[in-house]
Amino acid sequence: MKQLNISLASLNPTVGDLPGNYDKIILARKAAEGADLIVYSELCLIGYPPEDIVLKGAFQKAAMDKLLDLAALTADGGPAMLIGSCWREGDLLYNSAVLLDKGKISAIRHKVDLPNYGVFDEKRVFESGPAPKVMTFRGVKLGVMICEDMWSPEISEILAAGGAEILIVLNGSPFEQGKYSERQSLGLARAKENAIPLIYVNQVGGQDELAFDGGAFVLNRAGELTARAKSWQEGSFLTRWQQDSQGQSGGWICTTDKINDIAEGYDAIYQAMITGLRDYVHKNHFPGVVLGMSGGIDSALSAVIAVDALGAENVHLVMMPSKYTSEESLIDADRCAEWLGARMDNIPIEPAVQAFDAMLAGQFAGAEPDTTEENLQSRIRGVTLMALSNKFGYMLLTTGNKSEMSVGYATLYGDMCGGYSVLKDLYKRDVFAISDWRNTHHPHGALGPKGQVMPENIITKPPTAELKPNQRMKIACRLMMFWMIFWNVWSNKKCRLKISWQKDMQ
Repeated sequence: MKQLNISLASLNPTVGDLPGNYDKIILARKAAEGADLIVYSELCLIGYPPEDIVLKGAFQKAAMDKLLDLAALTADGGPAMLIGSCWREGDLLYNSAVLLDKGKISAIRHKVDLPNYGVFDEKRVFESGPAPKVMTFRGVKLGVMICEDMWSPEISEILAAGGAEILIVLNGSPFEQGKYSERQSLGLARAKENAIPLIYVNQVGGQDELAFDGGAFVLNRAGELTARAKSWQEGSFLTRWQQDSQGQSGGWICTTDKINDIAEGYDAIYQAMITGLRDYVHKNHFPGVVLGMSGGIDSALSAVIAVDALGAENVHLVMMPSKYTSEESLIDADRCAEWLGARMDNIPIEPAVQAFDAMLAGQFAGAEPDTTEENLQSRIRGVTLMALSNKFGYMLLTTGNKSEMSVGYATLYGDMCGGYSVLKDLYKRDVFAISDWRNTHHPHGALGPKGQVMPENIITKPPTAELKPNQRMKIACRLMMFWMIFWNVWSNKKCRLKISWQKDMQ
C-alpha cells in the first residue's frame, strides 16, 4: 500500500453495556467513509475501567462473542477495526487490542504495563502480556501499544526493533489538569526516540467518578503535532497517510494537516464536570437531579453545572430556609434559579426543628445550645432532600468543595448527603474563579443559558452557614482554607493533602 486512511474513533462506552457499545462501534464504522482502518480506544467494547464485571466468566465469553460478530462484519470489504477489549487465553485474562480484518481476527496484542496506582486497579483483574510483536495490516507493520505501554520507552523500542512503521496507542486516560500536555510530551518522546510517527486515540465521556477528554492526535517522526481531533466530543477523525518515497526508510507520513483546538484551563475543568455529571446520571438511568439551594456559591455553582449538563427541566432545586436564613440568601437563590430556568421549591425546615427541640428537650435539659442544634438543621435538610430523591427517583447532588471537605467544614448525614458531588475536586478558590468564568463564557455543549447565570452577590458576599444568628465562617477554618490555597498554588496544583481534622468545624 502506498496510501492509507486511518479513522480515529473516540467513543463514549458504558462499562458492561456490550450491546450499546457494539452499536457505537458499528455506527463509527459506518461514519468512517473512505477509511481503511478504524482505531478505537482501550477496552472500548466492554467499557473502561471495567473493574469486577470483567472477572465474570459469562461476561468474558459474551465480549469475545461480540468480537467475533464484529470480525465477521469486516468481510464486507469495508474498513478493518482495531478494537480494545478483554481476551481470555486459558485461565489468563488480558487487556487487549484486537485487529479485525477480512471477516476474521487478524492479530491480537496484549497490554504489558498494567497500572496499579491512583484510580487504576488493572493488576488485580488482568495478566501482563508478553513482549509485543508488530501487527501486519495489509503489508503495513503497526506497533500497537495500550495506554500505559507508551509511558516508558521499553515497549516502543521493542516494536521499533520489530520493524514497526506506525505506532498506535489505544487509551483510557482520565482527565486531570495538565494531563493532555503530559500525554503529548510522552508521545513526542516515543516518536522521536524511534523516528516513527505515532497515533494516539483516547476514550471520551464520563464513567463513575472519572471523566475522559478524548482529543486524539497524530505526531510525525520528529514528534511534531500534525493532526488533532476536538476534545470532549464523541466522534471519528479521519487521517490520511502516504509512504515517503524520498525518505531514508520509506516510512509513512500523515498528510492530514488539521489541528483542532482543545479545551484548556477553566474550560477543560468545566467540561470535565458537566461530562462527568451528565454521563453518571444518564448511564445510571436517573430521571434528573435534586439539590439544596442555600443562596451560597457552592450550591449555586452546582446548580449551574447541573443545568448545563442535564437541561433545566431535569434539575429540581430546593430552598429550605430556617429562622436564621437571611433575606439576602432567599433573593440570591431565587434569582439564580430564575436565570437558569430551573424549578425551585421552598420547604421551610422550622416545623421539623421545633419537633426535634421538643423531642430532645428532656435529654438536653441544662445544656447550652451549641453545634448540636446547628447540625440538626443541616441533617433535617439532608433528610428532606433524600425523601424527595426516594419519592421521585432524582439523584441527590451534594455541593461540598474540596477545601471544606478537607478541613471538616461539613456535617455528616447533612450537607454531605448525596450520590455525586460535582465540586469534589475543586478548591474553594477554584469555585470562585469558575463561577466568574461561567458568567462570561458559554461552554461547548452546555444546555444552560448564555450570559450571566449567577448573581454577582453570590460570588462576592462572605461565606456563611446561617445556622445561628450572624454566623460567619470561623477564623480557624478561614486560616486553614487560606493555607490550603497557598499550598495548592505553591505545589503547582499537584499536592495530595492528607489532613486528619477531628474537630467539627460547624
